[in-house]
Amino acid sequence: MLTYLSLTESDVPVADEWLSPRERERALRMRYAKRLHDFLLARWTAKRAVARRLGLPDEPAALAAVEIRNASDGAPQVMVAGTEAPVEIAMTDRGGWAVCALHTPGVRIGCDLELVEPRTEAFVADYLTAAEQAVVRDAGASERDRLANLIWCAKESALKVLRTGLRRDTRSVEVQLDDPAAGDGWSPLRVDTEEGRSFPGWWRQFGVFLLTVAAEGPVPPPTSVIDPPGLATGVPSHSWLAAPLVEPGAPLRIRP
Repeated sequence: MLTYLSLTESDVPVADEWLSPRERERALRMRYAKRLHDFLLARWTAKRAVARRLGLPDEPAALAAVEIRNASDGAPQVMVAGTEAPVEIAMTDRGGWAVCALHTPGVRIGCDLELVEPRTEAFVADYLTAAEQAVVRDAGASERDRLANLIWCAKESALKVLRTGLRRDTRSVEVQLDDPAAGDGWSPLRVDTEEGRSFPGWWRQFGVFLLTVAAEGPVPPPTSVIDPPGLATGVPSHSWLAAPLVEPGAPLRIRP
């Protein structure tokens, strides 16, 4: 079963007892507010999602035993009390929101969250394949930015499945959308690599947010662990702009 949880900055506790010692040490080295905010939000969301999935207590003190590490290939790895947990996760954050997708072990997944925002002609030419550029071009002015960001979002999800991220040329993977103009609900997508591999997945729009999920094999449409999902009424926020630098010795929290 493929599930996900979406949370925003205001969901993160002010106190930091939910961080593991290793996570706290890493956070204390961060000097830029955006990086700290993204780190705290992504890990709080992932820990809450893992606790729901595994039936663990989800109060802050108990979540300190759930640690989100980076594996050797950069993918997120879940440890519970020092032991690798039986769950596959993917993480993403954008505009003051974070999403954690979860699946059973052995099937790699990737997810990405983007905003519908203007994309330049140079961006489309540099990062999208010729076929993808045609899809964006043929969509018309009203749909151009939505499709450009949707295709980019799906690419990011597939590159996370590949465990390469943006180290790989984004034009080496190509997105296929069954219905680019789909409305509410999840719609299927597929990302094909130049080596001949295909990663099926899903996409959905929540207001100005676009969420995509890709996997090594067929997966059902994602199910939110909270109904309705937080993103259903999500509004982007950029709280770090008020104070871009973290003051030395300041508490580890997201400043409103």
